[in-house]
Amino acid sequence: MVELKTEIASTTYPGRGIIIGKSEDGKKAVIGYFIMGRSVNSRNRVFVKEGDDLKTQAFDPSQLTDPSLIIYAPVRTMEKCTIVTNGDQTDTARDFILSGKTFEEALRTRTFEPDPPNFTPRISGILEFADEDFSYKMSILKSNEGRENSALRFFYEYAQPVAGEGHFIHTYRCDGNPIPSFDGEPTLVDIKGDIDTFTGNVWNSLNEDNKVSLYTRFVDLATGAYEERIINKNQ
Repeated sequence: MVELKTEIASTTYPGRGIIIGKSEDGKKAVIGYFIMGRSVNSRNRVFVKEGDDLKTQAFDPSQLTDPSLIIYAPVRTMEKCTIVTNGDQTDTARDFILSGKTFEEALRTRTFEPDPPNFTPRISGILEFADEDFSYKMSILKSNEGRENSALRFFYEYAQPVAGEGHFIHTYRCDGNPIPSFDGEPTLVDIKGDIDTFTGNVWNSLNEDNKVSLYTRFVDLATGAYEERIINKNQ
């Protein structure tokens, strides 16, 4: 297990990232999702709430040049599960689950983003709640060594989350041109403190020039009620 703050700060450009785990006291499920950007179009975003869901939105609509890969719902909240992803595959997963199919079946219909030469991975997570506890899964859909017509799909399942621990997956291994995709399993990281401590640890560890927005949620496993925080660099 590595320190979450150190892991996030180890590169100037992890891209978009998902953190899922369990609070130190074992009473809450923890979600974190952040976005970063290098271009004007990518940086021109904010997170906004829509009911129990989260959306991305252009901060300055006049500067929005291509909404296709930057405007989507990162978080969808359902009766017994919560989905968090870095793209419109959130809705694919939701629709499949509502029709009685699975998270994995949904993502097998999707691939990495069509943005050569980076071919940005699609990263996804789902939390499934039952009996005052939860389990979670994570996934990454990525290009096979930069090949446009060859996809790799990886799924990771965490059936018994441990208090004070979580997993962190992000789109890019580090900055570059093209930007190298995340490699290996989601990283085992510590989950420290309450929601404000956790939020501060993530936000303050992200590269100041490239960070754009952060969303965090702590879900009470006994009641299903949740706290959340949103930080947008564009205010």
